Amino acid sequence: MKNILRWSLWLWISGVIVAALLWAPLAQGFSGLYGDAPQSSRIVFFHVPLAVASFFAFMTAAVWSILYLIKRHPKQDFHAHAAIEVGLVFCVLATVTGAVWSKVQWGKYWNWDPRQLSIAIALLFYGAYLSARGAIEDPEVRARISAAYSALGIVVAPFLFFIMPRMASFSLHPKPGGAEMDRAIGTVVVAAIAGFTALFYWMQSLRARMLALEASDLEPEDELAAP
Repeated sequence: MKNILRWSLWLWISGVIVAALLWAPLAQGFSGLYGDAPQSSRIVFFHVPLAVASFFAFMTAAVWSILYLIKRHPKQDFHAHAAIEVGLVFCVLATVTGAVWSKVQWGKYWNWDPRQLSIAIALLFYGAYLSARGAIEDPEVRARISAAYSALGIVVAPFLFFIMPRMASFSLHPKPGGAEMDRAIGTVVVAAIAGFTALFYWMQSLRARMLALEASDLEPEDELAAP
């Protein structure tokens, strides 16, 4: 069953990539530094899903951290740690793809746009989590402090990803729902969000098992089941 799910995920993501590059139409009216640049619209199929998946990652870490503070079982700490590690990878990729799009559209990789600023703060916030973990030697103290920090993400992540960008009076990014989207483009974006989010949870589960093995405290197959 697990092999079927794995292959289904890879086929889904492969289909999304093919659809993004070959099936979905180009979004018209993208005026970049070098004139009309509709080809740059294809990056949306990767940039947006990566950003959404990173948001789910940080929220997942917050939930696991809250569970750890309640139950104090190492598996919750492993899952929270893994969620932030993998989430940061997705967040960095979202930032890089966004910077590439920014270069084409606005002439600079970084424009201090509210959404660019908010994702940069998210990278710093969760990067600090990993730094704090590395500075604490005692496993129980490390897990407790990390969980308390990560649990803040239940508020911090929604604020940075959804509230802060909307507080600005101006943004180079189009407003959500502010522009019409071709049905095929919308279908591929939703499919990509589903695929990248599923990929995150698979990678997060694998990383949590690796952390458990490294700690030699848990049997991954038995102890790392979802609560």
